[in-house]
Amino acid sequence: MREIVDGVFELGLGFVNVHLVVTDDGVVLVDTGLPRRSKQIERGLLEIRKQIGDVRTVLLTHHHFDHIGNVADLRQRSGARVIAHAADAPVISGAIRPEPKGMLPRLISRVMTAEPTKIDQVITADESEPIPGFTAVHTPGHTRGHVSYLLDRADGVLFAGDTATGKDGAVISGPKRAADDPAEQDRSVAKLATHNFEHAVFGHGTAVSGKAVDRFREFASGLPQ
Repeated sequence: MREIVDGVFELGLGFVNVHLVVTDDGVVLVDTGLPRRSKQIERGLLEIRKQIGDVRTVLLTHHHFDHIGNVADLRQRSGARVIAHAADAPVISGAIRPEPKGMLPRLISRVMTAEPTKIDQVITADESEPIPGFTAVHTPGHTRGHVSYLLDRADGVLFAGDTATGKDGAVISGPKRAADDPAEQDRSVAKLATHNFEHAVFGHGTAVSGKAVDRFREFASGLPQ
């Protein structure tokens, strides 16, 4: 568990990160990691003197199993509201079961799947405020309904999900083997570069702090015009 800024924690669950945000209204989770990792999330909450019942909201970036793996269990145990983009909601709820893209995701999906769950609130408008303090930015490409979240704290904290990845202090494109549209994913990184934020955290990779948006702009400057 690592504290990125005051009240924003990063919990590594294997190769994927889950983020916990302490707010006046309880704990917000951004994504829930790989399936069968609820106990690790619970231990992470205990580290910051919280418990499952303190989780009030789960913000999902997209429907891939390594990001929604524990959402059904956590929603049932905590009573938290689950929020996701309308384009990804049918997959998360189990109404649609798409074939994973890429050989590795297909192989993994045969042995590891996420339990479907109800979505309590869908995001339909770009740059809307699903809960106080958070702005949802539609960043399609990795999935049609991928969402990144901007938190109004510490001069701005971006939860980039899988749109981008942090590596050695730089920003690169997020995992593309499982992306619906890699070119659109890169355009979404450029879109994020038009915002202002000091810190950025990712579904995979290491957090970037200190004018993090400049790293996004550097990446965007190298994209084809």
